[in-house]
Amino acid sequence: MHRILFVCLGNICRSTMAQSVMQYLVDEAGRADEFVIDSAGTSSEESGNPPHRGTAEKLRREHISLVAHHARRVRAAEYDKWGLIVYMDEDNEWALMRLFNNDPEHKCAKLLSFIPEDSSFRPRAHLHDGTVRDVADPWWTGNFDDAYRDVRAGCEALLATL
Repeated sequence: MHRILFVCLGNICRSTMAQSVMQYLVDEAGRADEFVIDSAGTSSEESGNPPHRGTAEKLRREHISLVAHHARRVRAAEYDKWGLIVYMDEDNEWALMRLFNNDPEHKCAKLLSFIPEDSSFRPRAHLHDGTVRDVADPWWTGNFDDAYRDVRAGCEALLATL
């Protein structure tokens, strides 16, 4: 059983989008019974709120069902519950390393790190210095198309590795 937790800052844009996209992909692949998928945020400021309307609208345009979800903050006690904790950006990584005592079992990974370096995906996931770029954050830009592009590519690559 693959147990995946997607994480972003507030749990209303990117991580909820990733949860919905990944659920869609595993359902389409006929592999839903192999997965438990959820999402959370590193901050509690959006706790209890539904997904951002931009996330809901983008997924609707892509014919992907938005999972029933209300934002919540990830807790330290959850570390043992998940086989993989997938985060969206470096700030999320920093918060998760603090929360999970530097990730002793190496369960945490940036979503775009699953895209192979030699992929034709544009814009490139891997930067020239070897680092992996962050998933575009629509909270600041309002651009849910770029966030979806990154999330979809990352989730497809993740599913391919599983």
